[in-house]
Amino acid sequence: MTERQLQIAGNADKHRKLVLDAERWLWAHPQTGYTEWEAHAYLKDAFEKLGYTLTEPGDIPGFFTDLDTGRPGPRLCIMGELDALDIANHPESVNGMTHCCGHHGQGAALLGIAAALKEPGALDGLCGSIRLMMVPAEEMIQLAFREELRREGVIHYMGGKVEFLYRGYFDGVDLCMMVHGTAAGKDEAFDLSCGLGSNGCMAKTIRFKGKSSHAGGAPHLGVNAQYAAMLGLQACNDLRETFRDKDCVRFHPIMMGVNCAVNIIPDEMKIESYVRARTLDAMIAANKRVNRALAGAALALGAGVELCDRPGYSPEVHDRTFMQLIERCCVDLVGADRVRFDYEGWSTGSSDFGDLTCIMPGVQFNAAGVTGTGHGIDYCVADPERLCVNSTKAQLFVADALLTDGAAAAREIIDGYRPLYPSKEAFFAAIDKITLDKDAVVYDENGNARVDFQNI
Repeated sequence: MTERQLQIAGNADKHRKLVLDAERWLWAHPQTGYTEWEAHAYLKDAFEKLGYTLTEPGDIPGFFTDLDTGRPGPRLCIMGELDALDIANHPESVNGMTHCCGHHGQGAALLGIAAALKEPGALDGLCGSIRLMMVPAEEMIQLAFREELRREGVIHYMGGKVEFLYRGYFDGVDLCMMVHGTAAGKDEAFDLSCGLGSNGCMAKTIRFKGKSSHAGGAPHLGVNAQYAAMLGLQACNDLRETFRDKDCVRFHPIMMGVNCAVNIIPDEMKIESYVRARTLDAMIAANKRVNRALAGAALALGAGVELCDRPGYSPEVHDRTFMQLIERCCVDLVGADRVRFDYEGWSTGSSDFGDLTCIMPGVQFNAAGVTGTGHGIDYCVADPERLCVNSTKAQLFVADALLTDGAAAAREIIDGYRPLYPSKEAFFAAIDKITLDKDAVVYDENGNARVDFQNI
């Protein structure tokens, strides 16, 4: 480490207890997307005690604050996420929810960054500004709840970052970063890692519509929505070999259950799912096939099917020059043997961080310190020092490297970036085309069907 990095690490170490206490508190108070008011209040209080003035949406959780160096330059946004998952079988579940994706560790690390940046000399030699942001609702879950919020006008988009983008909270931001928790396997002894990017996704709600009747006495008078849904999912499964490997397509539906007794032909079956892919075009193409299969299954059984497609998350593609700078900072912190950066590595998961990389350079890298399976009941924090304190220091190293020397490194990254969309307006125009609300199979009085399952 350089003398400057030793100073930065020392600033972080002064607040180590603050970070580790926050990790434990946030772990014990999980809430799912757009309901994370407990974490919001805890972190708001902690930030304000450090002297920060926060901008809050008010109607949804989350906030941001700006720290200005007093010298002109680019604005870097560093983020943490607030939300947990609903996974009732986790042994440490609270009200059916658990932080089994590690977002609580991000909040703890961001608090450590905020505290370290208040130390004397922390901003020496830097220019521009740093926006510290806590965002809600990264996990694309509870689609019906989020759709209700959308219909009420509370939100416009499902994910927290894209909603914040829509509200203008990223206006003036030039580049962004964050750190996610990860598990290092027994043969992967690393502390910090990163890949090139990850899939995007679109959110789907599917409702098969049938006709109820007595399941034993008069099944011929009914139309079984459950059978139509099962046939539709089988048809989708049969499509899998038609998806190109390079597109990394994923379709993973869950049936939400019927709302009738066992002796009644089900007249409704709801399904939630994503269609994921490496590019927006591949996602749209795969979704057309999925919708065609669902409509065909409904038609085969004389059922209807209502399709509701929403923009989910855009593919996340990291800027390589930005990755290289972060890798150097990580190596400075923990040593080359503890760092794993794969410049071709691709994840088939999805994050709303991808929506940001559509319009600005950004990197989401990983800090080890958890064990078990992400989103699994065996997920737990094994080493909060690696998960949170390393994360705090690494992000401080990166911020300093970006904004020192007249922000030369940040300017090089910004000037060399070629965003997928030239503006947020162009980005929203593109993803809004995904939105679909349609009865895909409609029958006339003679039983003839009209089939229409797409809008792109």
